[in-house]
Amino acid sequence: MGNCIKLLAPVVPFILSALATHSVANEYTHIGQRVWMNECAGSIQGLVSWNAGERFPSLGIGHFIWYPAGVREAFDESFPKFVAYARANGVAVPAYFHGAAPWPNRASFLTDRSGLANQMRHWLATHLELQTQFLVARSQASLSTMLRVAHNPENVKARYVALSRTAQGLYCLVDYVNFKGEGTNPAERYSGQGWGLLQVLEEMRTVPSQSAPTEFSRAAEVVMRRRVKNSPPARGEQRWLAGWVNRCRTYRCTR
Repeated sequence: MGNCIKLLAPVVPFILSALATHSVANEYTHIGQRVWMNECAGSIQGLVSWNAGERFPSLGIGHFIWYPAGVREAFDESFPKFVAYARANGVAVPAYFHGAAPWPNRASFLTDRSGLANQMRHWLATHLELQTQFLVARSQASLSTMLRVAHNPENVKARYVALSRTAQGLYCLVDYVNFKGEGTNPAERYSGQGWGLLQVLEEMRTVPSQSAPTEFSRAAEVVMRRRVKNSPPARGEQRWLAGWVNRCRTYRCTR
C-alpha cells in the first residue's frame, strides 16, 4: 500500500463518510485484507475457528469473539455487535448467527459434522466489505469512549486524529482496536494497567501525521511487553509475545 505519507482527508468524527471516494474505499479494502491476514492468515477456513485454550469461537476477518451459553469472560464479545451492525445496515443475517454460539466448547466444535461452520464461513466470505466497515465504525466509536476516561483527552484526540489522516495510520487504529480492544474496560487490566488502544495512544509521543504510525508501533510494543510482564504467570502469556510484537511492527511507516 504505498508509504504512510499518503494523506487521507480528515476522518474524525466521520470516518465512514470517506467511503464515498473510490481511492479511500480501496484503502479500506486493503485494511480489511491486512486485518484478515493478521487474524486468519487470509484463509476462508480461519473465518470460523476456535483456538486452543479459549472458551469461545472466533469469527470473521477480525476474529470477533462469540460466547457460548453460560460463558462470560473479560474480553469484549464483538461478534453479536457485528451481527447487529449488519442488520442495522439492511443486511439479512442467517438465523444461526443469533443468540449464543452453537457449540458449548472447543471439543464440540472440532467434532461437529453438521456443516454449520462451513455455512458460516461461506456467508462471512461473501461479506468481507461489511466486516471492514464494521471494523472502521468500531474504531470511530472508540474515540468518544476513550476521551471520557483518558487522563489527558486532548493528547489522546490529537494522536488519534494524526493517525487517522494517513492510510497507514488508519490501519493502526482499525487493526489495534480489533486486536486488543479500546482499553476502557476496567476488567481488562493487569496490576491496574490496560493494553488497549487508549493505553497505546497515552504511551505515544505527539508527532506529525507522517511519522505517527511508527510512533504508534513503538508505543504498542511497549504496551504489549508491559501486559506480559504484569500478567498472571499461570496464563503463560510470554508464549504469545513474539507474535504480538510482530503484529505491532506492521504498524510502522513503510517506505
